Amino acid sequence: MTNDNIRRIVIVGGGAGGLELATKLGNRLGRRQRAQITLIDSGWTHIWKPLLHEVAAGTLDVGEHQIEYLAQARRHHFRFRLGRVDGLDRAARQVWLAPSYNDAGLEITPRRSFPYDILVFAVGSVSNDFGIEGVDEHCLFLDSTREAQSFQQHLLGSLLRAHSQGAPIRPGQLDVVIVGGGATGIELAAQMHCVTRRLAAYGLEEMKPDENFHMHLIEAAPRLVGALPERVSSAVHARLEALGVRIYTNERVVSVATDGVRTASAEFIPAALKIWCAGIKAPDFLRQLDGLETNHSQQLIVDRTLRTSRDDNIYALGDCAACSMDNDELVPPRAQAAHQQASYLARTLTRRLSGRQVSPYRYRDYGALISLGRYSTVGQLMGHLTGSVMISGLFARLTYLSLYQMHQIALHGWLRTMVQNLANRLRRGLKPEIKLH
Repeated sequence: MTNDNIRRIVIVGGGAGGLELATKLGNRLGRRQRAQITLIDSGWTHIWKPLLHEVAAGTLDVGEHQIEYLAQARRHHFRFRLGRVDGLDRAARQVWLAPSYNDAGLEITPRRSFPYDILVFAVGSVSNDFGIEGVDEHCLFLDSTREAQSFQQHLLGSLLRAHSQGAPIRPGQLDVVIVGGGATGIELAAQMHCVTRRLAAYGLEEMKPDENFHMHLIEAAPRLVGALPERVSSAVHARLEALGVRIYTNERVVSVATDGVRTASAEFIPAALKIWCAGIKAPDFLRQLDGLETNHSQQLIVDRTLRTSRDDNIYALGDCAACSMDNDELVPPRAQAAHQQASYLARTLTRRLSGRQVSPYRYRDYGALISLGRYSTVGQLMGHLTGSVMISGLFARLTYLSLYQMHQIALHGWLRTMVQNLANRLRRGLKPEIKLH
């Protein structure tokens, strides 16, 4: 096969689904020069998004878990290109990238375009502020590694400043408000509770977390993690309350200020740090992509083969795709869905290039787990034989960790994943338990 006959597959977004898809297609098609696979992302490195709450709390070393796109591309026979999509020409089959700049403002790459035969959007999701006053100006987010690291710096800086100020800590000076009672908000609260208690061992013994540091978790729905069964929600609620987290359910934030948040019941909750975890949407640029159809959450509408509704050569997967299930509900925005869709699309695109028929995608719900750090893990497992089963404790914790292992294995294979995990475990014994800078 000559180079003129090689099909060009461009994947936009190097998150869990996009990077897994690029790796699988590179191994299947790129290695044999049956297709040219190009992955585009606005950053140089990848980290599994469900780990960002640990990065924000300072309990996870980014360096141990991030993957460099260029290195992954070299090992798995695809190309990586740095850039952010700002345009699409469907007639010419070209996707346009905005110029990229370094921290000093110098241009790294100019505005440029990439031709494609098949285009896949896997750009994930971002926080949805719902147009609420002050959220964008005064809240921190966990949409990227950079934002998670920024939060960790804000948190550590606040604690160090309070420790060294030479005056009593003011009421509310260290309080944190987390808006959103989903998995991210809950897991962040548990990690932050752990971190503030451990800091005393690193020289901040004058700060008394139970007296000076308070967390407030606000959820607009009647209960936490409303997508899970009520018994799981109740278990999570009780465990957080035992940790001292102040929980507000059926409470909606109406505005955010520099010194706190105001709710629909006219209550003002003072806080030094405000973090927004209350809902997601697809990135804004998807609404302006040469007529592609989107829904109210800006997700690209796709059929049961993950093809967009208005272009058979463009696909979408993960959080940015609105794909209906048999019950007409949308596939939920979970890491397991992105993992399944990446595997499905790798098979589907391979069959398409061979002229073979493809079968529709079907989401398989294996349940969901909520990690409360070292304190507990609770959740629900789903299976054809067992139905819905609530689990907790060590078994739940091991199951939770296995989800990340599946992602690593999809990217590196069994052997490399085992060696990498062993190396990380050995390094961990030489480092502090939490990030201190």
